[in-house]
Amino acid sequence: MKTTLEITAEPLPRDLAFLGESLTAFNDGDVGASARKALAVFVRDDAGAIVAGISGYTAWGWLYVQWLWVDEKLRGRRIAAGMLDAAEREAVARGCKAAWIDTFNPTAAKVYQRQGYRPFGTLPDFPVGRSRIFLQKHLAPT
Repeated sequence: MKTTLEITAEPLPRDLAFLGESLTAFNDGDVGASARKALAVFVRDDAGAIVAGISGYTAWGWLYVQWLWVDEKLRGRRIAAGMLDAAEREAVARGCKAAWIDTFNPTAAKVYQRQGYRPFGTLPDFPVGRSRIFLQKHLAPT
């Protein structure tokens, strides 16, 4: 079989979908079905605009928080803590035993540690001048 290597900054959605489906099929056969399910938590203002949110997913008994953002005007009010609590409760309801998150913001890392997350790894200079910190937390059933 002849193959070619293609590099692109604009992959076609169908190619990305094929890649995702193929990897999912492989992983399902290798370690069992992930039962991956999206999980989002939003905070909205009186007009319905999003002023804070979490986006991630649950899979293989873990919650992964991919994005967590709070509008600058609302920071310091424990909104991130409330969103994490809500996401963790939903994850436990889905059967998750643990959660993980990563950040390169030292302030965010402190917020996550106050919520019970503990560092388990770092990537120095990612981005340059910072370290990406990976944190995890055991989730107890409520």
